[in-house]
Amino acid sequence: MSQKVTHWKAEFMLFLMTLIWGATFLFTKLGLESCPPFLYVIFRFSIALALVLIFFHRFMKNIDKVTWKSGAILGMLFGGGFVLQTVGLGMTGVTNSAFITGLTVVLTPFAFKLISKDKLMFWPKIGVIIAFIGLYVFTNPDLNNLNTGDILTLISTGFWAVYITLMDSFTKNYDSQKQTMQLVAIQFLFALPIPVVGFLFLEVPNLELKFTDDLLMSLAFNAILASFVLTIIHTTYQRYTSPVKAALIFSLEPIFASIFAAIFLSEILSTLELIGATILMFGVLTSELGKFVFNKLKKNDK
Repeated sequence: MSQKVTHWKAEFMLFLMTLIWGATFLFTKLGLESCPPFLYVIFRFSIALALVLIFFHRFMKNIDKVTWKSGAILGMLFGGGFVLQTVGLGMTGVTNSAFITGLTVVLTPFAFKLISKDKLMFWPKIGVIIAFIGLYVFTNPDLNNLNTGDILTLISTGFWAVYITLMDSFTKNYDSQKQTMQLVAIQFLFALPIPVVGFLFLEVPNLELKFTDDLLMSLAFNAILASFVLTIIHTTYQRYTSPVKAALIFSLEPIFASIFAAIFLSEILSTLELIGATILMFGVLTSELGKFVFNKLKKNDK
């Protein structure tokens, strides 16, 4: 398989990931009606870890120190970002949460430049700017009165930006399924301590848990598909594109979330949201096709 084909396939897989992530909001909302947030995250990560060990246990022997270190760092960033985002969402509005989480697309270039010291290409820079404008128009957030939830969500955004950048750095030289699955398992393992601490100190005293059909359906989607399957896809394919392009693709998540809400909750997109979604999509396409289109136009002018 050529690098060019790998590049397009990888970004298509990340796009597919983002589409599925857009549906997690509905299933998470469904699950949290019967289960407190920290315990929900514990269930989600524990099921995903169990599935990795069941299906890929043959790869879990002779894990080297570098993989343990990489997985531990990614896992703590993954778990910390997820918990901060979930708790923050409980303290602020969905719109503010979506906008602030979407700022990952703005922070990732800075994380990329700081960690990798590589030069950021021109067209991804333009794409990030356009995507940010589209994200703002799409969510139309109320940022005049920032609260604790907004701050926690903003911190989680920093976690995601570093996570995306380090995922690229740690997996660049991976060439085997064994290494990939080891990294996935260690991520889930090290993502668990943070929600466990939150559960023990904040939820155990007043625990209310009901194993309803809605909770089981929610965990089936979020743990099996959105965590187990998608984390494997993410760890496998992001190495074939840049962290900035990955963040741009992930910035489409609020759009997909709104589409699913429109389909299943009859929440119709407004004209402003449609304009914002169009601008955001144009930002992603600018990053992907800007250089190609510019060179094509330049060639035709000669």
